[in-house]
Amino acid sequence: MSEGGSQILPVIMCGGSGTRLWPASRDSMPKQFIDLLGGSSTFQTAVQRVTAPQVFLRPAVISSNDVRFIVAEQLAQIGAEADIILEPIQRDSAAAIAVAACHAAHHSPETIVLVIAADHVIDDPAAFATACQAAVEPARQGHIMTLGVVPQYPATSYGYIMPGRAIKGTGAFRVERFVEKPNAETAQDYISQGFLWNSGNFLFRADVMIEELEKFQPAILAAARDALERAATDLDFIRLNEEAFKDAPKTSIDFAVMEKTERAGVLPVSFSWSDIGSWGALWDASPRDEAGNSLRGNVEVIEARNSLVHSDDILTTVVGLEDVVVVAKPDAVLVTSRSRSELVKDLVVSMRARQRPEATEHLRMYRPWGWYQRIDQGSRFQVKRIMVKPGGRLSLQKHYHRAEHWVVVRGTAEVTVNQDVVVLHENESVYIPIGSIHRLTNPGRIPLELIEVQVGSYTGEDDIVRVEDIYGR
Repeated sequence: MSEGGSQILPVIMCGGSGTRLWPASRDSMPKQFIDLLGGSSTFQTAVQRVTAPQVFLRPAVISSNDVRFIVAEQLAQIGAEADIILEPIQRDSAAAIAVAACHAAHHSPETIVLVIAADHVIDDPAAFATACQAAVEPARQGHIMTLGVVPQYPATSYGYIMPGRAIKGTGAFRVERFVEKPNAETAQDYISQGFLWNSGNFLFRADVMIEELEKFQPAILAAARDALERAATDLDFIRLNEEAFKDAPKTSIDFAVMEKTERAGVLPVSFSWSDIGSWGALWDASPRDEAGNSLRGNVEVIEARNSLVHSDDILTTVVGLEDVVVVAKPDAVLVTSRSRSELVKDLVVSMRARQRPEATEHLRMYRPWGWYQRIDQGSRFQVKRIMVKPGGRLSLQKHYHRAEHWVVVRGTAEVTVNQDVVVLHENESVYIPIGSIHRLTNPGRIPLELIEVQVGSYTGEDDIVRVEDIYGR
């Protein structure tokens, strides 16, 4: 891209865990990768919002190492490409945006950068693209722009922005001040004064953000710059250097820069926007029936109103309740009032402290080769259902504490056990003795599904010794 070019470099922030949307969202599959509203994940729709080639450059995604293969898989599903930058540890949005600015400056110091979140819902992508283009001129002039959403109601879960003086000829304003999440009465007062919701979408020149980070947060900038310069390329990923990145103080971009800088600007926008921060927010964003209910999956309700009832599997019924959230998963059920649904985050913290695996892990765990799902477990056994994508290959590995039996129920399996290689078809099986070096591959063109029965003194996932792995784990 030539210096001063008109295209925008999108950077999609993809590192949150979405604990307020437990049990659907967990560390093993955070909310941005889940189909919350029907169709694609919010990550996928965020990518699709910034793919118009006349407006946007090839996007970058900043994500955690743990979900890197989910990012790659979901990009492939929608036929999109991106530079995937991996954070070795979480350091909040200031460090991530510092990395984004330094990454963009490699193109040109004056590259216009758009930073968006992977978990936001915007119902009008064309209006979003138009707003981004409108924010380019004040950003080119040296303002760090944010999109301020005209409030639709007195929300208490969003921060607010007070616009100040107009930025001449742009339709944008300088930011007079940012304010934290208010109570309902204060939120109504803010709306009457013309305040805007702080959407958390930023647009800026790379060199301007770098200058402000140097001024207010030099330690964050130094750590981000060093981590990027010392980054390693692994498959399709850019791995930030952990030793350098861990030196970045953990703080948000709002506190680190936006509340301190004199260069903050805001462009008012009127499209529908939500950060889907809780089950109550998801109810707000969801289609509802004539009784105000958001119903999804295997559910039945009678005389229920203004409620969200979702179930992936078991029949879930609600009778005579209003303003409730009921979410049923195979291993966990949540029941809460819509108004108090943000407290789910505190519930997850409590469960983590008690080391409940349901707090962070789903029954179905995704891997670069496919997924596995626990069916049953006892003191000396575990049963799993395993799916391997066409061309997928598990690591060459062994176990010290368990033997395994594999039964193919669909597709074709190529199985290595020590020096032997066998090909199995539907209803054929193989036995893997304790300590044997083995591997499972899908050489076919359809998904491979099999049932795995583990028997031994210990069946934990950490009893895996990898000898070779094409995915670099």
